[in-house]
Order: sequence, then C-alpha cells, then structure tokens
Amino acid sequence: MSALRFGIWFIGARGGVATSTIVGLSALRQQIADETGLVSALSCFSHLPLARWDQFVVGGHEIRDTTLRVEAERLYRESRVFDAEIMASCGEELDQIDSNIRPGILWNVGQTIRNLAPEDADDQLSPREGIARITADLEAFRKQYELDHVVVINLASTEPPVDASTWPTSWAETEQLLDQRECPLPASSLYAISALELGMTYINFTPSLGATPAGIDELARLRGTRHAGKDAKTGETLMKSVLAPMFASRNLEVMSWVGHNIFGNLDGKVLDDPSNKASKVKSKDHLLEEMLGYAPQTLVSIEHIHSLADWKTAWDHIHFRGFLNTPMMLQFTWQGCDSLLAAPLVLDLARFALVARERGETGALTFLGSFFKSPIGADSQAFADQTRLLEAWAAPTE
Repeated sequence: MSALRFGIWFIGARGGVATSTIVGLSALRQQIADETGLVSALSCFSHLPLARWDQFVVGGHEIRDTTLRVEAERLYRESRVFDAEIMASCGEELDQIDSNIRPGILWNVGQTIRNLAPEDADDQLSPREGIARITADLEAFRKQYELDHVVVINLASTEPPVDASTWPTSWAETEQLLDQRECPLPASSLYAISALELGMTYINFTPSLGATPAGIDELARLRGTRHAGKDAKTGETLMKSVLAPMFASRNLEVMSWVGHNIFGNLDGKVLDDPSNKASKVKSKDHLLEEMLGYAPQTLVSIEHIHSLADWKTAWDHIHFRGFLNTPMMLQFTWQGCDSLLAAPLVLDLARFALVARERGETGALTFLGSFFKSPIGADSQAFADQTRLLEAWAAPTE
C-alpha cells in the first residue's frame, strides 16, 4: 500500500467533525500529535496494511459559506480545542484542502439545514441532476490527484427521518425513484448512490438515511464496493452499549433509563428542529430493548445550549430492580468535546475500509459495528461483542 494514494471525501466538509479530522490528519502527518483516540493504532491492528497519514488527500462537499481556517479558528477560540502549535502549523494545509471543496446539494434535507446555505444556493436540482453533479465532483477529484480509491464519509447535519415504507428494496426500484420529482430519498442517499456507482466506499457517520435501504446496498454489491454506518457512537450511547449488557448478565431488571443531552455546536442547533431531532433520538434509543431483551421505560432528550460550543454533557439516570424487588439507581455524567471524540473514529473508518477493499469485501461492512449506534447488518448492539467482531476480522490468518 505504500505507493498508493487515497482520497477522503467529506460531506459536510467544513463542519466541526470534518474540520477537526482534517486538523488532526495534518498534525499526524507532521508528527506533532500522537495517536491517542485512534482505534486503528491499537497493537492488535498493527499487522494490518493500514494506510499511512501521508497517503490521504482530502476534498468534500459543503453547503455553508465559510472556510476551513475560519471553522478551525472558531473551534480553537470557542471550544478551547487544539493547541497553538497545531493551529499555527496546519493553516496552509487547510487553505489547500479548501480548494478541493465543492457546493453540496439540498435535496430533502429539511428547512433547518436549507437555512444554513446561502440564499442563492441551487436547491432546484432533481435527484438525477444532484447525482450527476456529485458524480462529476468525485470523478474530477479522483482524476486530479490520481487516486487509487476514494472513501466518501457523510459528516453532514442530521436530516429528517424518511418513512421506512418508502425505502427502495431493490436497485431497480431505486432507479425508478430517482426519476420522480417526489423522490423521498434525501441528499445523504444521493451522495451514497453517486459514490457507490463510481465504485467508491461510502460511510455514513450520521443518523441520516444514507445507504441504509436494501436497494442501495444492492448497488454496492453490483459495483463490487462497500458501505458502513450509521450514526457514530461516541459518548452516551457508547456507555449504553457497555452498561446494558452488564445489567442483562447480572439479571438486574432495568425499569427506566433516562438520558438528557446538552451541547452547543451546529449539530445541536439543527437538532433543535423536531423533525431533525426525531432521527437522532430514534438512533440513540433503540439499543436498550435489543440488548436487554425487553423494553424499559425510556426518555432521550437533546437540547441545544449555545454557550457550550462543541462540548456536550450527557446525564443518565438508570432505575433498576435487584434481589427481593429492591429498587436501585445508577447515574453517570459524560462530558466531552463532540468533534474531538468523533474525529479519530473518522480516520479509523477510512483506514479499516481500505483494508476491506484490499480483501475484496463488498456490501455492508458489519465488522465496523462497534463504531455505530445503528450498525447496518449487525447481530449485536453490545460493545464488547462488536469489539470482538472487529478483532476477529483483523486477526492474522494462517
């Protein structure tokens, strides 16, 4: 792999997660940051042919009128992330990557996300026209940098949910939908279709629909490529996937589980819209029943608190029943920087997906389930089970 060049194409390329990932990639390239937080840097994966940091070229789509330098400086100023040395060293690379970022599309993203784009943004494209524009941008990026493969990663704001009864169950049905002005598929799915049609890898880091429908998964298999998702597991839900199996294994009955989340970044602002919030709440709330085998009373709240900037706090209250019907409680508080929890996972997913490509794996990459709240094709939501699956996938073969 040493002579190869790989592209990472971000959807939402100037958002907090993408900006933090790009700054981190630059710092890793310059060896002014270590690999803390990177799963792929663990010793159990050291034998894999993982891409080096200097093999990646970055581009993307963005709907907002801003720059990477502006967004990085905002994170540095408002959220107290990065340090002075890293900020000073990455500016030139941020400017260079900005030249690779193209205007995104706005099909079925919801009014709250549409309001983030300039008033003169072109939002009249049909699904076919949107796909054609995305495809042209991806092909130009691959050709310009003579890339061996491109991993397209969706980091954009959460779209409103799509009625599951409208999801296409075959690629033929998907193609028919694309010719309809009432096509229910959102922008995240159009990006997925464009990437997969070109044989690129698509990863959905968000709760948006993306490549979830069976009809889009079929496209991946027809084109001999792969996808993974959805909704990265970085904080409160990560804790749920660790703690819920503990209650199940000890035969302690969880009667109720309440989670309250507050954060102040752009994603939090978008999630203030109830239609966008519905996708996120569903993704955060469905795990418990699957891991416990029954459905306790649950409540998940997500609130935007502007002053917190990119920092988030999750407070969970777990009411459970023990021996002789004794009620007990567990509470925890998770506080972390949203983008800095996510950024290393983005790089991990790109590296692991490239190994999967080298192995000839197609369709949904189920071994990446530990990274997601709603992993496509997963058999278990328990973090320990998912981690063992990743390690088994990576284990050396005799």
